[in-house]
Amino acid sequence: MSQDFRQTAQMGGRAAEMAAIDQGLRAHMLKVYNYMAVALGVTGIVAFAFFKLSFVDTGAGLAYTELGATLFGSALKWLIMLAPLGMVFFLSFRIHAMATSTAQLVFWAFAALMGVSLSSIFAIYTAQSITQVFFITAAAFAGLSLYGYTTKKSLSGMGSFLMMGVIGIIIASIVNIFLASGALAFAISVIGVLVFAGLTAYDTQKIKEMYLASDSMEIAGKKAIMGALSLYMDFINMFLFMLQLFGNRE
Repeated sequence: MSQDFRQTAQMGGRAAEMAAIDQGLRAHMLKVYNYMAVALGVTGIVAFAFFKLSFVDTGAGLAYTELGATLFGSALKWLIMLAPLGMVFFLSFRIHAMATSTAQLVFWAFAALMGVSLSSIFAIYTAQSITQVFFITAAAFAGLSLYGYTTKKSLSGMGSFLMMGVIGIIIASIVNIFLASGALAFAISVIGVLVFAGLTAYDTQKIKEMYLASDSMEIAGKKAIMGALSLYMDFINMFLFMLQLFGNRE
């Protein structure tokens, strides 16, 4: 009887421990998604604001304002394009040395810079198509991320394959700057959607597996920020490639 009682107590203790871990994991994932959602909101607001400040409708089409000519009609445009990438590397390599609050500020600043960089899409595509593609991307992202969170199948084998895909997309995009091939651009967009769809599921599972109930609040906070950064980049890239495929140009 006493042995049965001890076994029952041990099983109950393990069940309680697993329940606590599951609850902590859900709270951690919710924090990741909240950070990501706020970052997307910051990017969208900044992008639209800078579009309004940088372009003016002349009746015959859009033209640069003085600010727009400075940001997008000069060599400064390369800084606008590359600054967000620089901040991604900075945050990735330096987050271990930052306080969580500092890492949050850097993440919000990165999202704002992405907004400046992406503001020109409002001059290229119609507002209706941008909205439609955004919600299509959001629905696809939600399904893919849910799959990555719930699947029992390990997606770790996809990681190296998907990263090779990202490198291939970057190289092909650079080559196409000189070739200006519509067919190659279409192929890059299709492959880009597939690659970042896979990365959404892969990164979600990786974020889940990196969670440790024993982490301090500081470490857990940094993991949440880096997880949000990964999913944010997956969403933004999938959105941009889908916009190239389905967006209606002005």
